[in-house]
Amino acid sequence: MPNRTLRQVVTGQTLVSALPDTTVRAAAVAMAGQSVGAIMIVDETGRLIGLFTERDVLNRVVARGLDPETTLLASVMTDKLQTATPDKPLSHALHLMFEGGFRHVPVVEDGRPVGMVSARNALGLEIHQFEKELKERDHIAEIL
Repeated sequence: MPNRTLRQVVTGQTLVSALPDTTVRAAAVAMAGQSVGAIMIVDETGRLIGLFTERDVLNRVVARGLDPETTLLASVMTDKLQTATPDKPLSHALHLMFEGGFRHVPVVEDGRPVGMVSARNALGLEIHQFEKELKERDHIAEIL
């Protein structure tokens, strides 16, 4: 398997971001609408300052009894981030995820997000190849 660069992995992604004064509920609605597990928190200049994930909804909001309608992302986001630049190989991001025990790595250029690598989409090509192989196997079984 050739090692794709992070730029190749995130090309074509829709960036999902919010300002720190966004409520947890609004962020959750945006995440659900885009079918993503994390939202990047940016300042008014577009620089990445934090990350908020579906795990954060569970552990930092619901489990603590906070109200998602009034809790702001600034108070529950992760602000000490591990990021990667687009020129790094996908294996670099996977290594960060493995070592840090998290599922998302923002890809940034000059402090601004250009995409997000998740454990799920990192295997995109491999999953498509696997699905293709399963379909071919099923087709062969139908012929036999």
